[in-house]
Amino acid sequence: MAKYLKIGDRQGEIENLSTQITESVKDIIQQVTQRGDEAVREFSVRFDKWSPKSFKLSAKQIEECINSLPEQTINDIRFAQEQVRNFAIQQRKAIQDIEVETLPGVILGHKNIPVNSVGCYVPGGRYPMVASAHMSIVTAKVAGVKRVIACTPPIDGGLPAATVTAMALAGADEIYILGGVQAMAAMALGTESIEAVDMLVGPGNAYVAEAKRQLFGKVGIDLLAGPTEVLVIADHTADPEIVACDILGQAEHGPTSPGALITTSEKLAEEVVKEIERQLRTLPTADVASVAWRDYGSIILVDNKEEAVIEADKLAYEHVEVLTEDNDYFLENMTNYGALFLGPETNVAYGDKVIGTNHTLPTKGAARYTGGLWVGKFLKTCTYQKCTPEASVFVGKYAERLCKIERFMGHREQALIRIKKYG
Repeated sequence: MAKYLKIGDRQGEIENLSTQITESVKDIIQQVTQRGDEAVREFSVRFDKWSPKSFKLSAKQIEECINSLPEQTINDIRFAQEQVRNFAIQQRKAIQDIEVETLPGVILGHKNIPVNSVGCYVPGGRYPMVASAHMSIVTAKVAGVKRVIACTPPIDGGLPAATVTAMALAGADEIYILGGVQAMAAMALGTESIEAVDMLVGPGNAYVAEAKRQLFGKVGIDLLAGPTEVLVIADHTADPEIVACDILGQAEHGPTSPGALITTSEKLAEEVVKEIERQLRTLPTADVASVAWRDYGSIILVDNKEEAVIEADKLAYEHVEVLTEDNDYFLENMTNYGALFLGPETNVAYGDKVIGTNHTLPTKGAARYTGGLWVGKFLKTCTYQKCTPEASVFVGKYAERLCKIERFMGHREQALIRIKKYG
């Protein structure tokens, strides 16, 4: 039977923080709807102290950003994007259009049609999320999206050169230095200077996530993402130093980022706690990571791997590392997770930055019903049908009787007119 050895001091409070955020976001979206560019500029000045002549970067500005970086940095960005692109290409190949004859003369099919335009948000702030440019822009382009625009906030009153470079190399058609809710609203609703898109994607803080929620319907979204989560499933074979390191590696995202350990070994659990305390003494981001572990960290002791799967699926965490003597068991049996990292040789950081799988993943239990961002998110699977005259009559006889049962007499007439015409 599962037993909690540690539960966060503030576990479960994340939902209670949302009321103020909801109202703030609603006001910003309303202002951008009514006043367009004027409102966008006001909020940019208020939140980012940023008011350039144009939020859209010129080709010259983009080139200057690229040229300002060391060659090694540019090569590293290219390498990461190539990995993301390679995997996305393979995913796209797995998605096929179909056309089948289901009855004599009845042809049914579907086409996978790319969304026409997408707005990608790339977070900034304390951590300029350069990798988010790869995950969103590269993947959208592989899917065949015609127009991909990207927004990211300024950093310290200037252009975030590495992020801009990643956006450009990824293939963004337009790049805007614009952050927060005002960026999401501008992309979704359109302004005098920014043409509206059909879909918004990318991670962000609680305000950005709430903006996506409120704008959903006017545009499509990839998913709603909350604070990042990491779960490590480990047994007696795991290295406590690695377990502690990998939990803290995600805890540094923010003070409300949950980190969990599910283990069959109480000895390991005790060693991991000691390791976390030791590593926090030297970790440069301990000011954030220590708070996340204290307030949202948990340790669950289970009897066996079967029970570990049950508890892990209940959590349905974004990132799940498996460090056991039978890692494939979890690959074969777990059903609720954003991404799996199997064995000590890999880790969440690889997935977040470079290995090729997408890092925009479900949080807050959303892994129960959705996976993360991938090529398929940018595709609409749309059906079509064709009939021969003979098939139309055959199907029509069933249709008119079924429509009559439902009292849809106008629908019934659609069938009857064809029975009469083609019979």
